Amino acid sequence: MHLVVLVFASALSVATLALDNGLMRTPPMGWLAWERFRCDIDCEHDPKNCISENLFIDMADRLSEDGWRELGYVYVNIDDCWSSMERDKQGRLQPDPKRFPGGIHKLARYMHDRGLKLGIYGDMGTHTCGGYPGTPMDKIMIDALTFAEWEVDMFKYDGCYSNATEQEQGYPFMSKALNATGRPIGYSCSWPAYQGGLPPKVNYTQLGEICNLWRNYGDIQDSWDSVLSIIDWVFENQDVLISAAGPGRWNDPDMLIIGDFGLSMDQSRAQMALWAIMAAPLFMSNDLRTISSGARSILQNKMVISIDQDPMGIQGRRIVKEKSGIEVFWRPLSGNASALVFFSRRHDMPYRYQTSLSKLNYTTGSYKIIDVFTDKTVMLKDSTDFVVSVNPTGVVMWYVSAPAKLNLRQLYKGGKLHHHTYDDEENAIPRVFL
Repeated sequence: MHLVVLVFASALSVATLALDNGLMRTPPMGWLAWERFRCDIDCEHDPKNCISENLFIDMADRLSEDGWRELGYVYVNIDDCWSSMERDKQGRLQPDPKRFPGGIHKLARYMHDRGLKLGIYGDMGTHTCGGYPGTPMDKIMIDALTFAEWEVDMFKYDGCYSNATEQEQGYPFMSKALNATGRPIGYSCSWPAYQGGLPPKVNYTQLGEICNLWRNYGDIQDSWDSVLSIIDWVFENQDVLISAAGPGRWNDPDMLIIGDFGLSMDQSRAQMALWAIMAAPLFMSNDLRTISSGARSILQNKMVISIDQDPMGIQGRRIVKEKSGIEVFWRPLSGNASALVFFSRRHDMPYRYQTSLSKLNYTTGSYKIIDVFTDKTVMLKDSTDFVVSVNPTGVVMWYVSAPAKLNLRQLYKGGKLHHHTYDDEENAIPRVFL
């Protein structure tokens, strides 16, 4: 093993800095253990919920058998507390033998046999946040090689028990080390979250060169207040964050907690919609064995997923913030389409919000509108006022097509210029859309 590490170190010395793995051209999707299961290692008294081989096998079975994989949810990610408290005699990390008796490589093969991918967790400090062995600078090479040998597909690198200098050296070095293994391993960095998430302490140009995704803000908790604090931080700093994101490099606002205990159905739709506007990675942290049909329908909504996964990869922004508590968010999509989200911060009753597409800076034309959560479809002129009824702490989300083109044959009927006629029927355009 020592010879392998020496050869690897030689290769690493000439490796380029840039993250050139071609991965995650759209935001990654899957399941992540942390928020729902934390560091539950009591397999004797709580075998269904402890961080063990069986938990990840159960989630893999659900992803592959219940329609999740086909929608893009392919990563099954182990978080903290998976390892033994001691490295092996060769200095390598090793899984806890009681909770992962088959080892990580066998678990990775189980995922791959089902068309899934395995993610794993580490920390660049002396210890992980949960107190397990970390991956400081002197262990980066051997750990990167170990993950590659185990056929891991994604690595999340946390930053507990490390300082700013160690992070400045360690996060880029791990990127080079993962690349040098020759195995494509998606790289999730927690670096900006430990430096306040904003310039000048955070260099997003550099992050885009070394990481596929990164956490900018604190951990999500199972509550609406937590979701709202993340939404506020992201959109208050949207000008910085939007320019940082794109294919292969994503801002990560943290896990989807839909299907857990803290969100209503309206709040669950709000999280799903706004994560899609953010072009966010979609990592669920819930129990897929017991998830409700309502939560499942939100998480498996094909149109929301298609918006999140739009290949242009442009992160959306908040464009309106009303005193009434209504906010409007917009994201440009491929094919000159877009997504709109009307979001209510209110807690009293549904609010009827009136506006028009022209007031939201849409150009002249007739647009096809699809309500993402009801599947209702209408045609709407840019100049036509409409009303949306938004539930408290809820959303209305629209997919907005490109404007219809002028029908030039109708426009110049008989060789004379007539009034503007659109390809879409005029009588399909409502004066008010609810």
